[in-house]
Amino acid sequence: MIQRIEFRPGRMSGVGFLVFIVCALAGIGMRARLNSPLPALAGVLIGVYFLFAIKIVDQWERVAILRFGRFRRLQGPGMFLLIPIMDTLSRYVDQRVRVTTVSAESTLTRDTVPVNVDAIVFWLVWNAEKAIFEVEDFMEAITLGSQTALRESIGRHQLAQMITERETLGHELQKILDEKTTPWGITVQSVEIRDVRIPQALENAMSQQAQADRERQARVILGDAEVQVSEQFAKASQVYADNPVALHLRGMNMLFEAMREKGSMVVVPSSALDTMGLGGTLATVSMANKQ
Repeated sequence: MIQRIEFRPGRMSGVGFLVFIVCALAGIGMRARLNSPLPALAGVLIGVYFLFAIKIVDQWERVAILRFGRFRRLQGPGMFLLIPIMDTLSRYVDQRVRVTTVSAESTLTRDTVPVNVDAIVFWLVWNAEKAIFEVEDFMEAITLGSQTALRESIGRHQLAQMITERETLGHELQKILDEKTTPWGITVQSVEIRDVRIPQALENAMSQQAQADRERQARVILGDAEVQVSEQFAKASQVYADNPVALHLRGMNMLFEAMREKGSMVVVPSSALDTMGLGGTLATVSMANKQ
Protein backbone atom coordinates (compact mmCIF):
# COMPACT_ATOMS: atom_id res chain seq x y z
CA MET A 1 0.00 0.00 0.00
CA ILE A 2 1.36 3.42 -0.99
CA GLN A 3 0.49 6.37 1.20
CA ARG A 4 0.09 9.69 -0.62
CA ILE A 5 -0.35 13.16 0.86
CA GLU A 6 -1.70 16.12 -1.06
CA PHE A 7 0.44 19.26 -0.88
CA ARG A 8 -1.05 22.77 -0.88
CA PRO A 9 1.40 25.13 -2.58
CA GLY A 10 -0.68 28.20 -1.61
CA ARG A 11 -3.46 28.99 0.81
CA MET A 12 -5.36 32.02 2.01
CA SER A 13 -4.79 33.25 5.55
CA GLY A 14 -7.53 34.34 7.90
CA VAL A 15 -5.60 37.50 8.76
CA GLY A 16 -5.39 38.51 5.10
CA PHE A 17 -9.09 37.95 4.62
CA LEU A 18 -9.84 40.06 7.72
CA VAL A 19 -7.64 42.91 6.44
CA PHE A 20 -9.43 42.71 3.07
CA ILE A 21 -12.82 43.09 4.76
CA VAL A 22 -11.61 46.03 6.87
CA CYS A 23 -10.13 47.84 3.87
CA ALA A 24 -13.22 47.26 1.76
CA LEU A 25 -15.54 48.55 4.51
CA ALA A 26 -13.29 51.55 5.09
CA GLY A 27 -13.34 52.36 1.38
CA ILE A 28 -17.13 52.10 1.26
CA GLY A 29 -17.40 54.41 4.29
CA MET A 30 -15.08 57.00 2.71
CA ARG A 31 -17.13 56.85 -0.49
CA ALA A 32 -20.31 57.68 1.39
CA ARG A 33 -18.60 60.57 3.17
CA LEU A 34 -16.77 62.01 0.16
CA ASN A 35 -19.45 61.05 -2.36
CA SER A 36 -16.77 59.65 -4.67
CA PRO A 37 -16.15 56.05 -5.90
CA LEU A 38 -12.36 56.38 -5.71
CA PRO A 39 -12.00 55.65 -1.97
CA ALA A 40 -14.07 52.49 -2.33
CA LEU A 41 -11.98 51.34 -5.29
CA ALA A 42 -8.75 52.11 -3.45
CA GLY A 43 -9.95 50.27 -0.34
CA VAL A 44 -10.84 47.17 -2.35
CA LEU A 45 -7.49 47.20 -4.18
CA ILE A 46 -5.55 47.58 -0.94
CA GLY A 47 -7.61 44.81 0.61
CA VAL A 48 -6.94 42.50 -2.34
CA TYR A 49 -3.22 43.22 -2.05
CA PHE A 50 -3.10 42.26 1.62
CA LEU A 51 -5.36 39.29 0.96
CA PHE A 52 -2.67 37.75 -1.24
CA ALA A 53 0.35 39.30 0.52
CA ILE A 54 -0.25 38.09 4.06
CA LYS A 55 0.70 34.46 4.63
CA ILE A 56 0.87 32.35 7.77
CA VAL A 57 3.05 29.27 8.26
CA ASP A 58 2.32 26.85 11.10
CA GLN A 59 4.89 26.04 13.76
CA TRP A 60 5.82 22.70 12.20
CA GLU A 61 6.02 23.95 8.60
CA ARG A 62 8.50 25.74 6.34
CA VAL A 63 8.01 27.29 2.90
CA ALA A 64 10.40 28.74 0.30
CA ILE A 65 9.81 32.17 -1.28
CA LEU A 66 10.76 32.51 -4.96
CA ARG A 67 11.03 35.95 -6.59
CA PHE A 68 10.78 35.75 -10.34
CA GLY A 69 11.65 32.06 -10.03
CA ARG A 70 14.80 32.54 -7.94
CA PHE A 71 15.10 31.42 -4.34
CA ARG A 72 14.98 34.30 -1.89
CA ARG A 73 14.60 32.80 1.57
CA LEU A 74 13.04 30.08 3.66
CA GLN A 75 10.12 31.33 5.70
CA GLY A 76 8.31 30.07 8.79
CA PRO A 77 6.87 29.71 11.28
CA GLY A 78 4.56 32.70 11.76
CA MET A 79 3.15 35.50 9.62
CA PHE A 80 5.03 37.20 6.80
CA LEU A 81 4.43 39.39 3.74
CA LEU A 82 5.25 38.74 0.12
CA ILE A 83 4.85 40.75 -3.05
CA PRO A 84 2.02 39.31 -5.16
CA ILE A 85 2.86 38.38 -8.75
CA MET A 86 6.60 38.87 -8.09
CA ASP A 87 6.83 36.34 -5.27
CA THR A 88 5.59 32.78 -5.34
CA LEU A 89 5.57 30.08 -2.68
CA SER A 90 6.77 26.53 -2.91
CA ARG A 91 4.89 23.67 -1.29
CA TYR A 92 4.57 23.77 2.46
CA VAL A 93 6.98 21.29 4.04
CA ASP A 94 5.84 19.51 7.20
CA GLN A 95 8.84 18.89 9.49
CA ARG A 96 7.07 16.58 11.93
CA VAL A 97 7.77 12.84 12.02
CA ARG A 98 5.96 11.20 9.13
CA VAL A 99 4.82 7.60 8.76
CA THR A 100 4.79 5.73 5.45
CA THR A 101 3.45 2.21 5.04
CA VAL A 102 5.04 0.02 2.37
CA SER A 103 4.49 -3.59 1.37
CA ALA A 104 6.14 -6.22 -0.82
CA GLU A 105 3.89 -8.93 -2.22
CA SER A 106 5.00 -12.37 -3.45
CA THR A 107 8.69 -11.49 -3.10
CA LEU A 108 11.15 -14.40 -3.12
CA THR A 109 13.50 -14.83 -0.18
CA ARG A 110 17.03 -16.16 -0.48
CA ASP A 111 15.74 -19.72 -0.16
CA THR A 112 13.10 -19.05 -2.88
CA VAL A 113 10.05 -18.79 -0.63
CA PRO A 114 7.37 -16.27 -1.72
CA VAL A 115 6.39 -13.96 1.15
CA ASN A 116 4.25 -10.87 1.69
CA VAL A 117 5.89 -8.31 3.97
CA ASP A 118 4.42 -5.12 5.46
CA ALA A 119 6.70 -2.44 6.92
CA ILE A 120 6.37 1.01 8.48
CA VAL A 121 8.92 3.78 7.81
CA PHE A 122 9.31 6.67 10.28
CA TRP A 123 11.03 9.70 8.73
CA LEU A 124 11.21 13.48 8.93
CA VAL A 125 12.47 16.47 6.93
CA TRP A 126 15.39 18.09 8.74
CA ASN A 127 16.37 20.47 5.90
CA ALA A 128 13.33 21.94 4.17
CA GLU A 129 15.42 23.78 1.57
CA LYS A 130 17.00 20.57 0.27
CA ALA A 131 13.68 18.73 0.37
CA ILE A 132 12.13 21.41 -1.83
CA PHE A 133 14.91 21.85 -4.38
CA GLU A 134 16.75 18.50 -4.51
CA VAL A 135 13.82 16.20 -5.25
CA GLU A 136 10.56 16.82 -7.11
CA ASP A 137 8.23 14.82 -4.85
CA PHE A 138 10.00 13.55 -1.75
CA MET A 139 6.89 11.75 -0.49
CA GLU A 140 6.76 9.56 -3.59
CA ALA A 141 10.55 9.15 -3.53
CA ILE A 142 10.43 7.91 0.07
CA THR A 143 7.60 5.50 -0.68
CA LEU A 144 9.10 3.98 -3.84
CA GLY A 145 12.61 3.89 -2.37
CA SER A 146 11.33 2.09 0.74
CA GLN A 147 9.46 -0.44 -1.37
CA THR A 148 12.53 -1.16 -3.50
CA ALA A 149 14.83 -1.46 -0.49
CA LEU A 150 12.37 -3.81 1.20
CA ARG A 151 12.30 -6.14 -1.83
CA GLU A 152 16.09 -6.14 -2.07
CA SER A 153 16.46 -6.93 1.63
CA ILE A 154 13.97 -9.80 1.38
CA GLY A 155 16.01 -11.34 -1.43
CA ARG A 156 19.17 -11.29 0.72
CA HIS A 157 17.62 -13.09 3.72
CA GLN A 158 16.22 -16.53 4.30
CA LEU A 159 12.69 -17.08 5.55
CA ALA A 160 13.82 -18.15 9.04
CA GLN A 161 15.87 -14.96 9.41
CA MET A 162 12.95 -12.77 8.37
CA ILE A 163 10.64 -14.38 10.92
CA THR A 164 13.05 -14.43 13.88
CA GLU A 165 15.25 -11.38 13.13
CA ARG A 166 12.76 -8.65 12.24
CA GLU A 167 14.60 -6.02 14.26
CA THR A 168 17.85 -6.71 12.40
CA LEU A 169 16.05 -6.46 9.07
CA GLY A 170 14.49 -3.14 10.13
CA HIS A 171 17.91 -1.70 11.10
CA GLU A 172 19.33 -2.75 7.74
CA LEU A 173 16.48 -1.06 5.86
CA GLN A 174 16.83 2.08 7.95
CA LYS A 175 20.53 2.34 7.11
CA ILE A 176 19.94 1.82 3.38
CA LEU A 177 17.13 4.40 3.20
CA ASP A 178 18.97 6.96 5.31
CA GLU A 179 21.94 6.89 2.93
CA LYS A 180 19.58 7.58 0.01
CA THR A 181 17.54 10.34 1.64
CA THR A 182 20.24 12.33 3.47
CA PRO A 183 21.14 14.36 0.33
CA TRP A 184 17.45 15.35 0.12
CA GLY A 185 17.42 16.77 3.65
CA ILE A 186 15.42 13.81 4.94
CA THR A 187 16.39 11.33 7.64
CA VAL A 188 14.84 7.92 8.21
CA GLN A 189 14.55 7.36 11.95
CA SER A 190 13.46 3.73 11.98
CA VAL A 191 11.85 0.96 9.97
CA GLU A 192 9.62 -1.64 11.60
CA ILE A 193 8.62 -4.93 9.99
CA ARG A 194 4.94 -5.21 10.85
CA ASP A 195 4.01 -8.57 9.34
CA VAL A 196 5.54 -11.45 7.37
CA ARG A 197 3.02 -13.71 5.65
CA ILE A 198 3.75 -16.96 3.83
CA PRO A 199 1.51 -19.16 1.62
CA GLN A 200 -1.00 -21.34 3.48
CA ALA A 201 0.37 -24.59 2.00
CA LEU A 202 3.88 -23.73 3.18
CA GLU A 203 2.56 -22.73 6.59
CA ASN A 204 0.88 -26.15 6.95
CA ALA A 205 4.09 -27.92 5.87
CA MET A 206 6.12 -25.95 8.42
CA SER A 207 3.60 -26.81 11.13
CA GLN A 208 3.85 -30.51 10.32
CA GLN A 209 7.64 -30.29 10.34
CA ALA A 210 7.61 -28.61 13.75
CA GLN A 211 5.26 -31.30 15.09
CA ALA A 212 7.51 -34.06 13.74
CA ASP A 213 10.53 -32.41 15.39
CA ARG A 214 8.70 -32.26 18.73
CA GLU A 215 7.72 -35.95 18.47
CA ARG A 216 11.29 -36.91 17.60
CA GLN A 217 12.60 -34.92 20.57
CA ALA A 218 10.06 -36.62 22.86
CA ARG A 219 11.16 -40.08 21.68
CA VAL A 220 14.81 -39.18 22.22
CA ILE A 221 14.05 -38.01 25.74
CA LEU A 222 12.11 -41.23 26.43
CA GLY A 223 15.01 -43.31 25.13
CA ASP A 224 17.46 -41.45 27.34
CA ALA A 225 15.19 -42.08 30.32
CA GLU A 226 15.06 -45.81 29.51
CA VAL A 227 18.86 -45.93 29.35
CA GLN A 228 19.17 -44.20 32.72
CA VAL A 229 16.60 -46.53 34.30
CA SER A 230 18.33 -49.63 32.93
CA GLU A 231 21.66 -48.41 34.31
CA GLN A 232 20.10 -47.98 37.75
CA PHE A 233 18.54 -51.48 37.51
CA ALA A 234 21.93 -52.91 36.63
CA LYS A 235 23.46 -51.27 39.70
CA ALA A 236 20.59 -52.53 41.89
CA SER A 237 21.02 -56.10 40.60
CA GLN A 238 24.68 -56.03 41.65
CA VAL A 239 23.68 -54.90 45.13
CA TYR A 240 21.00 -57.63 45.43
CA ALA A 241 23.42 -60.28 44.16
CA ASP A 242 25.86 -59.45 46.96
CA ASN A 243 23.12 -59.15 49.64
CA PRO A 244 20.24 -61.74 49.38
CA VAL A 245 18.57 -60.34 52.50
CA ALA A 246 18.09 -57.01 50.77
CA LEU A 247 16.44 -58.84 47.86
CA HIS A 248 14.04 -60.58 50.27
CA LEU A 249 13.17 -57.31 51.98
CA ARG A 250 12.54 -55.67 48.63
CA GLY A 251 10.24 -58.49 47.59
CA MET A 252 8.29 -58.25 50.83
CA ASN A 253 7.94 -54.49 50.36
CA MET A 254 6.61 -54.96 46.82
CA LEU A 255 3.99 -57.44 48.04
CA PHE A 256 3.02 -55.18 50.90
CA GLU A 257 2.54 -52.25 48.55
CA ALA A 258 0.42 -54.41 46.23
CA MET A 259 -1.81 -55.75 49.03
CA ARG A 260 -2.13 -52.52 50.97
CA GLU A 261 -5.43 -51.64 49.34
CA LYS A 262 -8.39 -53.26 51.08
CA GLY A 263 -9.88 -56.23 49.26
CA SER A 264 -7.05 -56.43 46.71
CA MET A 265 -5.76 -59.77 45.46
CA VAL A 266 -2.28 -60.34 44.11
CA VAL A 267 -1.38 -63.41 42.10
CA VAL A 268 2.31 -64.20 42.47
CA PRO A 269 4.04 -67.10 40.66
CA SER A 270 5.38 -69.76 43.00
CA SER A 271 8.77 -69.52 41.32
CA ALA A 272 9.01 -65.89 42.41
CA LEU A 273 8.20 -66.84 45.99
CA ASP A 274 10.82 -69.59 45.96
CA THR A 275 13.39 -67.20 44.52
CA MET A 276 12.76 -64.63 47.22
CA GLY A 277 12.32 -67.30 49.97
CA LEU A 278 8.92 -65.91 50.89
CA GLY A 279 6.89 -69.15 50.63
CA GLY A 280 7.37 -70.16 54.28
CA THR A 281 6.84 -66.64 55.52
CA LEU A 282 3.53 -66.26 53.70
CA ALA A 283 2.34 -69.68 54.94
CA THR A 284 3.10 -68.70 58.54
CA VAL A 285 1.23 -65.43 58.17
CA SER A 286 -1.80 -67.20 56.66
CA MET A 287 -1.96 -69.76 59.51
CA ALA A 288 -1.72 -67.00 62.06
CA ASN A 289 -4.62 -65.16 60.44
CA LYS A 290 -6.82 -68.36 60.52
CA GLN A 291 -6.16 -68.86 64.26
